[in-house]
Amino acid sequence: MEDLDQLRNEFLAAVAGAEDLESLEKVRVSVFGRKGLITERMKGVGALAPEERKAAGVALNAVKQVLADAIDARKAAFEDSGLEVRLENERVDVTLPARPIGEGRIHPISQTMDELLAIFGEMGFTLAEGPDIEDDFHNFTALNIPEEHPARQMHDTFYLPGGPDGARKLLRTHTSPVQIRHMQKAPPPHRIVALGRTYRCDSDITHTPMFHQLEGLVVDGHTHMGHLKGCLIEFCRAYFEVDDVPVRFRPSFFPFTEPSAEVDIGCKRSGGRLKIGGGDDWLEILGCGMVHPKVLANCGIDAGKFQGFAFGLGVERIAMLKYGIPDTRTFFESDLRWLSHYGFAAGDVPSMTGGLAR
Repeated sequence: MEDLDQLRNEFLAAVAGAEDLESLEKVRVSVFGRKGLITERMKGVGALAPEERKAAGVALNAVKQVLADAIDARKAAFEDSGLEVRLENERVDVTLPARPIGEGRIHPISQTMDELLAIFGEMGFTLAEGPDIEDDFHNFTALNIPEEHPARQMHDTFYLPGGPDGARKLLRTHTSPVQIRHMQKAPPPHRIVALGRTYRCDSDITHTPMFHQLEGLVVDGHTHMGHLKGCLIEFCRAYFEVDDVPVRFRPSFFPFTEPSAEVDIGCKRSGGRLKIGGGDDWLEILGCGMVHPKVLANCGIDAGKFQGFAFGLGVERIAMLKYGIPDTRTFFESDLRWLSHYGFAAGDVPSMTGGLAR
């Protein structure tokens, strides 16, 4: 133990001479590591005579504390100098202009819904809304959809757990329940569009579990099939910005309309591209028909005095056709690159397109 002073001075000199944190760490290990000199000396204290053990322990602990304090101080000095270097090298020039903030984009679905409301608003329709969670009556029964219809099955519809009475709510499969609720609240005439989210158990390139629909309803004492055709022809021309787009009505079947029809628009397919408004091909875009008398009766309306028409379309579908979007699933992926490409800047938002023919 006689050379403790020399040992302390040598290590203090080594600590003071360390050029960086790495070399300082080597000094620390040589002193306090598992095989360091102070560590070895501490192990040897137990072998001393009892009268020498206490004095040797006190002396070693004193040297140990001095060296530990010196290493900590040197380490703090290195860290302070390193921080100063970083502050110098990473200095920010606060006089520089701020980085430009990325401009937000309007989603194609939002844009399409605005266009639809603008077009039908000019035709005198008003917007009606209803709940996303519906009951069986408003979603199926009131619309003349029979008990055995596939749409009522679990593989097509999202059902919620049953209540105390066993009745099960569901996520609406179309916006038609809005029409039912509207007709129940007030007597005719009615001239509304229902726009919102709908839900079905389906997912592929042309279907998503959640999507958007717009449905229209007109009920009064004189409306007939000719009014329905005129309304939808004007809509197609306004939305697709083609004044003479061919439109045809094909006989079809829906439980809630009679007669019913599918609406097709003329198009041309060539070289993997689709052009609306020309050619000898057809593309289905929506369904329509005269409101079934049973639907009117379910809403408390005298079908002998009133009649009307209804139509429905998928917002994603017509957005894909107009803006060239190939996969409906991309609408819901929250990909900013996709939105930057297909979205609309505030100053670039198209109007309601060509407007209505006068």
